[in-house]
Amino acid sequence: MVTYRGLPGPVIGDHLTREASRPLYAGGTTFQIGKIEMVANTGTYVDAPWHRWEEGADLSELPLDRLAGREGICVAAPHAQGLAVDEEFLEGQEIEGRAVLFFTGWSAFWGTPSYFRRSSHLTSSAASLLVARGAAIVGIDSHNIDDTDDRSRPVHSILLGAGIPVVEHLTNLEALPASGFRFFAIPVKVKGMGTFPVRAFAEV
Repeated sequence: MVTYRGLPGPVIGDHLTREASRPLYAGGTTFQIGKIEMVANTGTYVDAPWHRWEEGADLSELPLDRLAGREGICVAAPHAQGLAVDEEFLEGQEIEGRAVLFFTGWSAFWGTPSYFRRSSHLTSSAASLLVARGAAIVGIDSHNIDDTDDRSRPVHSILLGAGIPVVEHLTNLEALPASGFRFFAIPVKVKGMGTFPVRAFAEV
């Protein structure tokens, strides 16, 4: 699985196969120990502030209550109406303390070359509004929450600078209601890393 152009996919295999484990245990007892070599930006992943800001919290310092069981809202921002998701999509939304997920429909392109083209993204003004209104965590169903034509990455800079984790490469957001669910996106707790895959899910 490759989820960011130019980065390698993971290598998944065995450290210890069942066959190789047979001599180590009593007859009939076998174990398998797997191993994975991967970059941190693989699959659906969370960005901690340290991903962008050296002085920001890394994975080990992310507060669990920002990542687990947050009340969520799912904001419909269809890519057919334009790739830039501006603050107008947030009008009338209850944002404070919530997981704010943007359903653009871009994940429908998964597995095709189109997925990695310039995709649905937030604008810097939308990111600033999310900060001002107290979002807890922000996610999107495209391969980057920023406009990839803008190498300064303002949305990452704004959200992560405010301590708000970002989740990218979400999918199946069409299954969510507009509100009334709890969102979970929990990475492993690693010091000195700013991104890591998560199993993102919602409890409706």
